[in-house]
Amino acid sequence: MQYNDKTPVEHLKHLEPDWRKEKLQLVRDLILKHGSDLNENIEYKMLAFGKNAKNIFHLNAQKNYVSIYVGTIKKVKNGEELLKDFDIGKGCIRIKKSINISETQLEVLIKKTIDYWDHGGNIDC
Repeated sequence: MQYNDKTPVEHLKHLEPDWRKEKLQLVRDLILKHGSDLNENIEYKMLAFGKNAKNIFHLNAQKNYVSIYVGTIKKVKNGEELLKDFDIGKGCIRIKKSINISETQLEVLIKKTIDYWDHGGNIDC
């Protein structure tokens, strides 16, 4: 869903209180856990996480899934293998209702992506 929110707090308030908000919050918590120095903001009408005016993740609740955008997943070592439980695109991970995030390797991918990015790696598409 897209809203014209100016802050992450506004954006979270607008999300419908359903499974998508729950999963989005779980992913958000994982990003903030492993990227405690990342700034949370709004870009492209989505939650975005980054620093120095450059974002590494975008997160949004779509109609049928929650999406996390990470650039080119192939640039993260074993990225595609870590995401074998997900429907993925070039830089998009689609988290459907049936996915139990705690039973996947999404947290590992988030941590590896942040580490790669922090050490100068470019994950842009």
